[in-house]
Parts: sequence; structure tokens; C-alpha cells
Amino acid sequence: MRHMPEYAIEASNLRRIYKTKERELIALGGVDLTVRPGELFGLLGPNGAGKTTLIKILTTLLLPSSGTAKVWGFDVVQDSLQVRRHINMVSGGESSGYGLLTVRENLWMFSQFYGLDSKAARKRIDELLEIVGLADRAGTKVSHLSTGLRQKMNFCRGLLSDPEVLFLDEPTLGLDVEAARTLRLYTRRWVDEGQGKTVLLTTHYMQEADELCDRVAIINRGQILACDTPAALKRRLQDEVVFRLHTTPVNGTLSQELEALGGVRRLTMRQLDGQSELNLILADDNILGGVLGRISEHNASLISLEKRQPTLEDVFVALVGHGLEEAEERQ
Repeated sequence: MRHMPEYAIEASNLRRIYKTKERELIALGGVDLTVRPGELFGLLGPNGAGKTTLIKILTTLLLPSSGTAKVWGFDVVQDSLQVRRHINMVSGGESSGYGLLTVRENLWMFSQFYGLDSKAARKRIDELLEIVGLADRAGTKVSHLSTGLRQKMNFCRGLLSDPEVLFLDEPTLGLDVEAARTLRLYTRRWVDEGQGKTVLLTTHYMQEADELCDRVAIINRGQILACDTPAALKRRLQDEVVFRLHTTPVNGTLSQELEALGGVRRLTMRQLDGQSELNLILADDNILGGVLGRISEHNASLISLEKRQPTLEDVFVALVGHGLEEAEERQ
């Protein structure tokens, strides 16, 4: 039997600080994290939250400023070569391989870098290309592929070596809906059937994390704010109520007035298609009357009102104080 450690990934007080003459930038501010073998673990947060920095440290591409991290039982600093034997990584939008080589030639080249037997590698390549719907492009030069098709090839590359731990950094970036769904379903199946195979997925797509992950950590500004199953995170808001309202256009002063209204726990507002969309987390249903009154005072009309079950986006708003899109704008 192959060695299976207690934790596939373990980080303790992990910090990464970038220093310039003007200031220090804290990319990771003391991250503690454990992921067990066989978990599909999601790291959820906006761009600039520290997700990619954490992955680079765990994959031995970046040294931590302080703290410790282990992958498959090996220290990422002291035992980096051992770590690399057990992992692989796929990043969204990456440009791996050589444009003059075909898809199949590129994948075979990587299989040799990984030390795979040629016959077994060719069989594995054919299987993966079929799974991601790229079999008909096996003979196409990589330089002629679209961004989405190139990402499918990168996904195949990441699974070629059948790693113990697979790091997926925004893997569905640039993919259409159907292609993204195919990759998500296969990732889930690979973990479920893999007897200890582990995935660390970073994403800022809330629905992707909710659909795929056994557990999710929400990270913002280099700090992990919460870590649990998606269902448990959403249960945190069960004592509150969540509404989505669409109104005729209103300005930003309404948002400020509603935030000051008693019982309004969190609020995000955005403009779309000639309407204003308000997402509110309220202490209880009785607060809604005051909200509608303030909307009326702004001479706006209510177009639709929906009481919703909490989502991971609502959890993020409750923890951070604003929505994911706004968080990205603030980075």
C-alpha cells in the first residue's frame, strides 16, 4: 500500500510578505489550514486575496516568509523534490507547451518529463483527450487552439502523472459553460474514485465551489475568515433572512440609508439592464417594510422581490462586509 499521511496538505502560521522601499505587502497573514486525503477542498476569495500565493508556496514555486507547510507529509521547503513527485498543478489562462507541437505531441513531451512509460502515456493521453472533448484536436498545433481549448489541454497535462495532490488555480477560466461543467464533473469523479486523491481548488466562482467542494475556506486579504462545508457555512445565516429586490434605477444614497436602517445586517447593490438589484441580509422579515418605505421615498418602483435561501455569496458578504465583485475592485 502506498503511504497516505494524516493530512494531504498542512499549513501552520504561513506568512508571505513582499517588501519594497515604500511599504510591505502582506500576501498571506498567518494561514492555518489542513486538508485530508480524499478531499476536494475549495479556497474561495476575490483576486488578490492570497489564493495564488498560497498555491505557489504549497507547490514549491515560492518560499514562505515564515511558518511551515507540508504536502503529502513532506515539507515544502526542506523536501521540495519529494513534494513535486506527488503533485501537479493547473492554472487558468496558463500557456504551457510549445505552439509548434500538436496537442498530442505536447502531452507526450510532458509525460516524459514526468517519467511515464511511453506506451502507458499514450493510452492515458487518449483517455484524457476523450474525456475533455479534445480527441478531434489531438493533431492540431497548440498555437492554433483557442484559449478554452488550450485550457482543456492544460487540464489533461495536470492529470497525466496521476498525482496524489492536484492543485487547480482558477481551472475553468476562459472556458464556456459546457466545457467548465465537463471539467468540474471529471474532477469530482477523479477524487471520488481515487482512494485518497486530493484536490485544492482556488476559485472566485461561488457556484463552482458550492457544487464541487467537500469543504471551503473563505480567504480575503491574506486571512482565512471561515472554513467548513458549504452547507455548514450557509447555515450560519439561518437565523437571518435574505432578500433580492429589483427596482427602477436608484442612486447610491439609498444604499447608505438602508445600511443605516436598524436590522439591515448586510447590503450590496448593483445596476444592471436599466434596473437596480439589491441583495439584503436582514435580522428578520419585519425589517422589509422599512426597506420598501425607503425605496418609495426615492421615487423608485419595486419590480420584483424574492426571498432566497442563503448562498456562499451571502456568507462572503456577511464575513467581509461587501460582495465578491466589490472586493475585487478594492484589491
